[in-house]
Amino acid sequence: MKKVGTLNRRELLKRGGVVGGVLALSPLLQEVAMAAPTMASAPAGGDGLRIGKRIYESIGVRPMINARGTFTIISGSLMLPEVRDAIDAAARHYVHLDELADAVGTRLAELTGAEFGLVSSGCSAGLTHATAACVAGGNPDLHVRIPDLAGFQKTEVIIPRHSRNVYEAAVSAVGVRVVEVNTRAELEAAIGPQTAMVYVMAGPRVDDSELHTRAIADITEPRGVPLLVDAAAEILTIPNVHLRNGATLVAYSGGKAIRGPQSAGLVLGREDLVRAAWVHSAPHHGFARGFKVGKEEAIGMLMAVEMWVRRDHDAEWAQWTSWLEHIASRVEKVRGVTTRIVQPTGLSNRTPSLRVLWNEKELRLSGSTAVSALDAGEPRIACSSTSSDGLTGVSITPYMMMPGDERTVANELYKLLKNPPPQPETPTLPPAVDLTGRWEVQIEYLASSSTHVFELTQQGNEVTGTHQGEFVSRTLSGTISDRQVRFRSNYPESNGDALSFTFTGTAGGQAMAGALDMGEYLAAKWSAKRRG
Repeated sequence: MKKVGTLNRRELLKRGGVVGGVLALSPLLQEVAMAAPTMASAPAGGDGLRIGKRIYESIGVRPMINARGTFTIISGSLMLPEVRDAIDAAARHYVHLDELADAVGTRLAELTGAEFGLVSSGCSAGLTHATAACVAGGNPDLHVRIPDLAGFQKTEVIIPRHSRNVYEAAVSAVGVRVVEVNTRAELEAAIGPQTAMVYVMAGPRVDDSELHTRAIADITEPRGVPLLVDAAAEILTIPNVHLRNGATLVAYSGGKAIRGPQSAGLVLGREDLVRAAWVHSAPHHGFARGFKVGKEEAIGMLMAVEMWVRRDHDAEWAQWTSWLEHIASRVEKVRGVTTRIVQPTGLSNRTPSLRVLWNEKELRLSGSTAVSALDAGEPRIACSSTSSDGLTGVSITPYMMMPGDERTVANELYKLLKNPPPQPETPTLPPAVDLTGRWEVQIEYLASSSTHVFELTQQGNEVTGTHQGEFVSRTLSGTISDRQVRFRSNYPESNGDALSFTFTGTAGGQAMAGALDMGEYLAAKWSAKRRG
């Protein structure tokens, strides 16, 4: 197995990629995307679900070639054939789930070198169970009170600033108070009788900081404070790099590099805490009853780990590289297109990747438009946009592709680059109104509504200001052309949350209205009235 470092999945997440990308397409590509079958618009054929190669098409869903990576929104990875066989065999018998958890945990320990293991319903659930174990220690009197921690001794989780991220919601769901620290001195001062654990997200931000895993462990171990590492998108290192660096517990996604069930995850580490994490998970009652792991996922995840230690990782790497070389040799035939194979330096989403780059003005095609066109095409291809040295382009990730996909990706990308779709000119017009001032904004969600506030300043076509939401204010920026407006606000991830709103619509002197793209939270309608 190759020795590798770490890469944070937060830094790989491309917001505004395939999801919601239609808003950024040209009118022509919007027509293509709108014409493509979707769950809402495509007919199911009248016969309902049909088992076979076109199972998704039978209900109007378009499958895709995954040249983007193990993103949950595009269903992660494909289970290995051995995992599918194990799941099928497991589904044919009844077992007692406590007995199964004990046997699976023992076998995971043998395979990974950890003291014990747990299969959870995804890495996020594993983080929740691990937090509960550190808070309540398997005590059912405490368990049934979670997330109300009134009267508990362990009520706080310390998170270094470098590890604040959207996934920490799985930790705070237990009811703990998050304490943020930024230095060794702050960490030492924050630890007390109320400290349940310290949580970090694996990646270069941790490795390159003053509070790297070993440094944190040197402080927490003498004080008896557990250290939980979130390694969701990483490969499974054996012996485990995080446990060797002093972590008490480490959690993985099962449906990414390990290629187990998408709805499964792993928690490895100190036996008493991992066993306590099982006590705080389903099928036991209480707050985590919804995080149920069936016998099928448990056996499927175990088989994925069994296969991990048998797989020829060097041969897989060579195959991925050969696919990228094939794609590169094909698209480089287009004048002005250059390619570069990039080798990773970390453990997370560990795979080579291919950057395909070109001059946007010369080809009259941007990387983001190319990504959207490939997603709207047939066959449907998922990849990511990229840029480098003033060039635009796309990035191809091979490790979730299947044999033969490299030829399809090469051919479709070549055709797109050789004959880019026409891009109609959209000149910016002088603004018809001045939006400067305070606006009361009404947002209509799927099943509720909310009132927000814009404070806007307009200079020519540029609009800046603030967007006050339910609890926090965030910076807003955008443009107006004639009466067409486009505003974007971002609630940064640095505090553990991330919200990205894009407002588009039409403005008058006293009112505005249009569509709201909320990224992973889908869409809504908005309207605004001038106030004051």
